[in-house]
Amino acid sequence: MADRFAPGDVVRTSTADPVWHTRLPRYARGAVGRVVELAGHHPLADDRARGRPGTAQAVYHVRFAAADLFGDGEHDVTVELWEDYLEPADEQGGTP
Repeated sequence: MADRFAPGDVVRTSTADPVWHTRLPRYARGAVGRVVELAGHHPLADDRARGRPGTAQAVYHVRFAAADLFGDGEHDVTVELWEDYLEPADEQGGTP
C-alpha cells in the first residue's frame, strides 16, 4: 500500500480519546501540522501495547507550531505519528 502522506502535506491529528495506550499525545489531538518526513513503517503501537500483532503502517514526523499545541511559544514541536492518527487538512485546518 502506498503511503498516504508526503513531506509538506498539511494534516490534522485524530481527536479520539481511547481508553487504551496510544502514542498520539493528548496535547497534539485535533492539531494541524505539516509532515516533515517519513520515519519508516511499523506496527501501530496502540495494537502492540494491547498484545495485538498490528500491521505495519507509515510513521511520520509531523511539525506543529508550539503556540498551536500549548498556547504560546515561538518554536516548533515535531511529533512522531502513525498514519492512522492523521487525516488530510488544508492550511486553515479544514478538510481539503
